[in-house]
Amino acid sequence: MAQFVKDVMTPAIASVSPDASLVEAAQLMRSQDIGDVLIAEDGRLLGVLTDRDIALRAVADGVDPLTVSCHSVCTREPVTVGPEDEVRAAVRLMREHAVRRLPVVEDGRPLGVISIGDLLRDQDPGSALADISRASPNTWPGSASA
Repeated sequence: MAQFVKDVMTPAIASVSPDASLVEAAQLMRSQDIGDVLIAEDGRLLGVLTDRDIALRAVADGVDPLTVSCHSVCTREPVTVGPEDEVRAAVRLMREHAVRRLPVVEDGRPLGVISIGDLLRDQDPGSALADISRASPNTWPGSASA
């Protein structure tokens, strides 16, 4: 089992500018098979936007996802961890704040994300949940990947 966040995190960063539309963010999530994007400007983390944020904070209220900015819907000043933080500290923060993902940040700059799936693949690689986390996304009949 890894001891440090840097050993478990997903280093690829998917980010959009604060003024990007929710549609742009959702398309990026779909193309990269991820459930969140970081909101960043000039290399600095401003927030996190999840697929759930789009659904509950925008679509459920009937807003137009083409005209609403990511920054207006995202979680601002998210809880973060550093790459040198211990994995158990990340787990504690996820529990305390009831979040599934934490941006990994160093000097205000995002380096990656650590998710529950990352933790499962590291700490219990044979579990059903780790298998689900590794699996390809579900497809639906009208999707491009079906």
